[in-house]
Order: sequence, then structure tokens, then C-alpha cells
Amino acid sequence: MHRQPSHLRQSFSFLIPMMLLAASSCFAQTDSGQSIRVGIIGMDTSHVVEFTRIFNDPSDREHVPGVQVVAAFKGGSPDVKASWSRVDKFTAELRDKWNIKIVDDIPTLCRMVDGVLLESVDGRAHLEQVRPVFAAQKPVFIDKPLAASYKDAKEIARLAREAGVPWFSSSSLRFWEETKRLKDPAGVGHTLGYSVYGPSPTEPHHPDLMWYGIHAVEMLYTLMGPGCESVSRISNEGEDALVGKWKDGRLGVMRGFRNALEDYGITLFGDKSVLHSEPRPDSYRPLLVEIAKFFRTRVPPVNGEETLEMFAFMEAADISKARGGTAVPLSEVTR
Repeated sequence: MHRQPSHLRQSFSFLIPMMLLAASSCFAQTDSGQSIRVGIIGMDTSHVVEFTRIFNDPSDREHVPGVQVVAAFKGGSPDVKASWSRVDKFTAELRDKWNIKIVDDIPTLCRMVDGVLLESVDGRAHLEQVRPVFAAQKPVFIDKPLAASYKDAKEIARLAREAGVPWFSSSSLRFWEETKRLKDPAGVGHTLGYSVYGPSPTEPHHPDLMWYGIHAVEMLYTLMGPGCESVSRISNEGEDALVGKWKDGRLGVMRGFRNALEDYGITLFGDKSVLHSEPRPDSYRPLLVEIAKFFRTRVPPVNGEETLEMFAFMEAADISKARGGTAVPLSEVTR
């Protein structure tokens, strides 16, 4: 059994403030029987419509009870097409169809709610948008990407730790049923490694993988766990291929496609068997179940240190691409 790296040992201290908050407040929230009031920051992603539908409509077949979206702050980024081309449409739908109160600033939003969904599609905006949330002591889910750099991701984690406010960030693919099924299943013997794939279109204001490839990276980390030592990346016009070497010798492979392929998949390699994922249903419900539980208990389902390592992995992969595919240690990013 090998020794955990120091940055993983530090994760215990990272969780202490959150556990203390859980002890002091989760029972009142859980036992009250009242819905947890949630506010949304950033209405430039389809997630705001889908999450509101699933939380707020008891008649919906995917409904997750116990959380009610009540207010939202518009946000938006004028230099990101995925933002400016959609923000007005989604704002109108939340206001007119779901009767969500649209507010002028984030501190006002925080005064109206028990928890926050930070949904801005532009990861660059998250650090500044989350500052008043931490100041208001509101637990927050930060949608992917957590940030547009390892530096900003690390600063978000630092601010949360100092404020003693629980948070987590995750792709919905972490909680996909097939991801959970293929993590250490019985009958495959010793797990040698995993290969995952998914769409990976890019956006000019974000490092390549932090825009959409983060979904497949999150699957890989859910399956492999933290502890990646180095990563190499080979790219062509339509595809990326990454190989991560974990400290225990396992190899994790991620392929990202920028053309027509829009599906996700997993292959597990064991020394007795190889398993493949089944087709993915298009549902956010498993993620929202975890978000609702998080708001009730204030205990994050994803370790923040693992999320930071993912960002170091993606940043090191960009460095590897620039160097023609040579392996880059994650310590080059984190030092």
C-alpha cells in the first residue's frame, strides 16, 4: 500500500470547516420539511432551465424534491458566443415560465436563498462571482468548468477554506449510472486502467479541455481516482488522445472528439475481463440528487482536492500538446 501524496493528505484539513458546518446546520435543514431555497448565478446555459424544471416541477418524471429555485442573477459574457447568444432567452424562460425572481446583483440573491447554483457558462467569471457567495456563507455548487485555469481553481478552493463554506464542482458524467457501475466492479480481477471518450469542442477563452472535454476528464478521474503523476497529449484537427500515468502504475486514457461524435463511453481493462459502458441516457437527475443532498447536509460529494488535480491534469495536457506530446508532470503546474 503506497503512501498518499502530501496534497491528498491536506484534503482532510480542507474538509474540516465543512464538517463543522454540517454538524451545526444540516439537521435543522433536513428535519424542517421545508424546501431549500436556491438561487442561480448566470443564465447563459441550458442547465438553468433543466435544473429549474427538475427541482421546481413536482409533476415532472425526473423531479428531485426538497429544493426550490426562487431567484436568479442574469450574468453573461459578451465575448463568449455560447453566453451572449443564449442568456436573454434563458432569462426570459426562467422569469416568464417559472416565475423566478430576477435580481440585479449577487449579494441581493444571497440574501434571498439558502444555497447557490453558480451556472455561468464562462469559467473565467466564477472566481469573482463566487466571492460574495462565500462572504454570505452560502453553500454553492459551481458548474463546470470550475474555472478557466488551475490558478483560479486553486484560489476558489482557498477562499472557500478560509470562509469555511462548503462547495463542490462536477460534471453530470461523474454520477452517470455506468460510471458508478464500472468503478471497481466484481469479476474483472485487478483493474489495470480505464479508457474513456466523449465530445471535446473548444472555446478560444478557455484552455482546450476545460471547456467541454472536462466531462470525459471527470469520468476518468471518477474511475481512476486522484494520484496522476504525468500526462501526455497528442492532437490533430478533430481529436485529442491523452494518456495519464498514475503513481501506482495504472494508465488512464481519454479521447476527445471535436467533430461529429457526441456520445460518451467507458472501457474498463481488468486482468480477468474487459467491460464496456452501455448507451448514456440524457438526464441530469443523478447530479441533481447529489446537489440536493449537498444542500441538505452541507457535505460535498466530491473532494475539492480531486477537482484541483483534474485542473492540473488538463493544464499539464495543454503544455504537453505545445511540446509535441511529451509527458508533463502535474507537479509542473502545481508547484
